[in-house]
Amino acid sequence: MIYLDNSATTKPCPEAVEAIQKALTQCWGNPSALYGFGIEAAHALRTARSRVAAAMGAEPERVFFTSGGTEADNWAILGTAKRMGKRGKHIITTAVEHHAVLNCMKELEAQGFAVTYLQPDGLGSISVDTLKAALRKDTILVSIMMVNNESGAVMPISQMAKLTKRLCPDAIFHTDAVQGFLKVPFSAKTLGADLISISSHKVHGPKGAGALYISPKLRSFPPLLFGGGQESGFRSGTEGTPAIFGFAAACAALFPTLRTDISREKALLEQCIGKLSGMDGVRINGAHEAPHILSLSIPGVPTQNSINILQDAGICVSAGSACAKGHRSHVMTAMGLAPELIDSSFRVSISRETTQEEMDAFIEGIQKILAWKKR
Repeated sequence: MIYLDNSATTKPCPEAVEAIQKALTQCWGNPSALYGFGIEAAHALRTARSRVAAAMGAEPERVFFTSGGTEADNWAILGTAKRMGKRGKHIITTAVEHHAVLNCMKELEAQGFAVTYLQPDGLGSISVDTLKAALRKDTILVSIMMVNNESGAVMPISQMAKLTKRLCPDAIFHTDAVQGFLKVPFSAKTLGADLISISSHKVHGPKGAGALYISPKLRSFPPLLFGGGQESGFRSGTEGTPAIFGFAAACAALFPTLRTDISREKALLEQCIGKLSGMDGVRINGAHEAPHILSLSIPGVPTQNSINILQDAGICVSAGSACAKGHRSHVMTAMGLAPELIDSSFRVSISRETTQEEMDAFIEGIQKILAWKKR
């Protein structure tokens, strides 16, 4: 199997698997327990937090574990609305966010909040000027993803955060960095965002773990879950240590070679794009600025047909976001792509494990699709 759907999920690395196994068989105590076995688990949890924080460029005490990116997004958005709702009712996001953000916005609109959805250009990018035009005195939250999971567009988060703070000093800035973490270098301490969401299973860790970075400026931030006061009172519930430890092990394994991996992935993707651009009948979609995401269309061949042909060749790709199965891509629609391009589009997403041979096999798979089209 040639796996080219790494934006949906990644294969857990050996270090993550080993950490999970150890957590399940040796260090399985409750970190809140006050005897030695529990204290050992608490120490391992602190180590895990430090490892994830180091990969984020964050203060360990400002990283709070969640069940994944969706929970982190929900917590960031709904928590901000609860904290800031008396100061204003205006929120800014984009039309190309993950549904973990968009569906939160729908919920807040039902509660009386006004949401402005910034529209992308034809490549899926959102400009700083577009954000500037939307900011208002009553804006309390700006939530813009770091990397779009379909177009590969990388948003200018640092510039956007600085602009927001300059024009709306009291507003909170959140970025969904699920597709950016350990793919696009950034440091939480200097990025400028108040809230940053990340996820384990996008970076060769297990499913079921993620984190929300909460800036030191937000000393009081409403919890999403209530209970025993774990995670310093910010996120109650016994910590899912097997997944968390696996997450931390993946971060520790990937972070040292981050820039090398990015360069290699970008080179693979650019070489692939060069070959595809020379094929009649293939259309490249989006900015593909991120080193691991590429969207393309073969007009006249429905998406599912392309996926099936590639699957028969042992290659796994995606119709788009795995969380929006069965629906026409809202990202491609917002980009203004023609229906025939949207309905024939699919996404390729690579990882540090992707090889040149696999990308060559993918090109051969595209040739098979084009041959099928000519029948």
